[in-house]
This record gives sequence, C-alpha cells and structure tokens, in this order.
Amino acid sequence: MVRAIVGANWGDEGKGKITDMLGQESDVIVRFQGGSNAGHTIINDYGKFALHLLPSGVFYSHTTSIIGNGVALNIPYLIQEINSIVDRGVPKPRILVSDRAQIMMPYHILFDQYEEERLKGRAFGSTKSGIAPFYSDKYAKIGFQVSELFDEETLKDKVERTCEYKNILLEHLYHKPQIDANELYETLLSYRDMIEPYVCDTAAFLQEAIAEGRNILLEGQLGTLKDPDFGIYPMVTSSSTLAAYGAIGAGIPPYEIKDIIAVVKAYSSAVGAGEFVSEIFGEEADELRRRGGDGGEFGATTGRPRRMGWFDAVATRYGCRMQGATEVALTVLDVLGYLDELPVCVGYEIDGKVTKQFPTTVRLAKAKPVYEKLPGWKTEIRGITEYEKLPANCRNYIEFIEKEIGVPITMISNGPGRHEIIRRK
Repeated sequence: MVRAIVGANWGDEGKGKITDMLGQESDVIVRFQGGSNAGHTIINDYGKFALHLLPSGVFYSHTTSIIGNGVALNIPYLIQEINSIVDRGVPKPRILVSDRAQIMMPYHILFDQYEEERLKGRAFGSTKSGIAPFYSDKYAKIGFQVSELFDEETLKDKVERTCEYKNILLEHLYHKPQIDANELYETLLSYRDMIEPYVCDTAAFLQEAIAEGRNILLEGQLGTLKDPDFGIYPMVTSSSTLAAYGAIGAGIPPYEIKDIIAVVKAYSSAVGAGEFVSEIFGEEADELRRRGGDGGEFGATTGRPRRMGWFDAVATRYGCRMQGATEVALTVLDVLGYLDELPVCVGYEIDGKVTKQFPTTVRLAKAKPVYEKLPGWKTEIRGITEYEKLPANCRNYIEFIEKEIGVPITMISNGPGRHEIIRRK
C-alpha cells in the first residue's frame, strides 16, 4: 500500500514527526520533490534532528529510504547528512538514490544568492539553497542527471557548453567571477564517487515493492500554499508540493496512492514572504512563537523566526482539497493551552464580500480575516493519550476545525516526542 504525507499549509506543519512515527509501519520511505531548502525536525530516542534531504524514516533499521527522481539532489549535502546521523549513534540507513534524480550544481546556490541580491526589496525570501535555479535548469533541459556522471566524455562536453552559457550571465548580469569548466568537471567526478554506492533505478525498485505488497510512504516537503500552481504564486517553491506529484517524483502509477495524510497545524505559521491572511504581530505573535514547536517557532533550515497566525480554516480546507487528503494529522495542539480564547479564521472579506473560497494571490492580497472565537481550555494536555480525556473545550476546538475543513482528523499530536500522539477513530 502507498500512503503520502504532505503539508496542507505553508510548510512547517510538523510532517517530520508524523513521517517518523508512520515510518515504523513502513518498508520504504520516499522523498519525491524539493531539496535541502526545508527541514523536518524529529525527536526520538537518538536525540533531536533536523533532516533536510534524508527521508524522515532513516531512524528505522527495517526501512529503505529513497531519494526520488523529483528531488533536487545536493550530493555533498546528502553524504554529510548521512554521516551526521551515523556520528550520533544512528545505525547507517539503507539509502537508494534515483539514477534519474537531477544534481544540485554548486553554481545553482550562487545564482540563488546573486538573484536575491539583485532583486533587493523585491526578493522572494529564498532560503538560498539553489532551488529556483536548479528547477529552472531542469525544465530548460540544461540540468545534469545522476546517470550522466557515469559517462565522462559526454559529461565533459556538457560541462563546457553549460559553463559558456552560465558565464555570460555571471559576467553581464551579476558581475561575478566566472565558472572554471575544468574545475566544475572535477567536482562532478568527485560527486560521482560519493553517490555511486547508492544509485539505482528506484522507480523499478518501487514498482517491484508495490507488486510484493510492501508498505510505501511518500514524504512531501513544504505544503499546498507553496505549490507553484496552486500556492501563493510567485512566493512559492519551484517543485510541486502536492501528493499527486508523488507519483511522478517517485516513478509510480498515480492510482497506487491509496491514503493521503495532510498534516495541519493547530495554529498558522510560515517562513518567508507571501500572503498570510490570519497573520498576527507584536507581543501576541512573540508569545505564540516562543511557546510553539519544540523550543520555539524558528525555521529548521534558516533559523529565521516564523511568521505566526491563528488557524486559517479557509486556507486549510483548500490545502486539504488540493492534496486530496483522506485524513488529517493535527499538530502542536498542546501549545495553545495558555490562551483564554482561540480565534479561527472562517472566511475572507474581499472588497466588502465574505468568501470561504481560497482565492488567487492578487485577490488574496486584499483579504481580511473573518474570525470566530472559541473558548480556550487553559490547561496542559501533554501526556494525554486518549481523545476522550482531553478537556471539553479542546475537543470542541478539534471538532470545529474538522467540520470547517471537511476531512476527518485521525491523529492529534500533543507534544514533540515520537509517541506523544492521540489516535482518533
């Protein structure tokens, strides 16, 4: 059976913990898109980890972790990440890398920095991990596939042609040092040596695993609102964040994905620029940020303070719908126990009219939140493992959200640890 775990909102919903938890029941865990530009924080018996490229199931010895063809593969970063967990006592995970995955080139990271620099005040708030230049090159057909590392003659020729093109931009647009083709070629040969032990036809491996009835988990990065088609364009990422793309980014038939778990935060948060209707500011935001997550709401990749907001039912319902969510995992609920009342954004007022539909970015920029306030539960809920034992106001909040988003909430995370979860029928 194939399941997908994806984010319903802006990313940072707490997918890492849910993937880590469900990894226990899985044989294969697949990263199918994105790169090292977003992190998944995991707390388990080995300690606290922020993973960026590795699938969140690498802590289990019975699983195979796959880097799919849809991933932006930063080879030295991947090797460094494997070594960093092994150095902390984690048994070396079994990892397979798609021979069709595209390689994050050293110049992608530079171009990302140079472009943000050039845009100044109009910048996209990039993590400067090279993601936009990487995917631009992939779709412009001037990227490098892992398989190309193993044909030296073709590789050398392609490196020279690519450098010719990139150096024109470096010289005339960015006024930066040019790329040395020989140096780049040698770098790619070193990448080949690093990645060779992991490379295989992962699509064939996965299709065989499906035929054998193994449990496969597809792990998405970021969330619906960062999708280039259905998100808050242009303040989005450059690969599709939707579960549907899991079929493409992993190389499996779309009809094999039977269960889609959308991870939803009990309040809202976002890293980077873009429209955010239920955003809050000042002391109110600082308090929520301080209490949020494990050790506060700061980006796992950038360390940037996250933008905070109240639960947005309009964005979340849309996010779940575009993901095709069959169930929802609600995270960081325990954080909200200090509040007297909980505002929930149930509609957007745009040009004097209230809508419950999530609009395109131009209209979203005019939206004002319409709130409904629910009473808080004013108590600590960490450690509770049965739904019925949660305070009544806490259950009311969950059930109100469930009704608004129209998808059953089957899991409730009430603490950062792997086992701090309430399963709900």
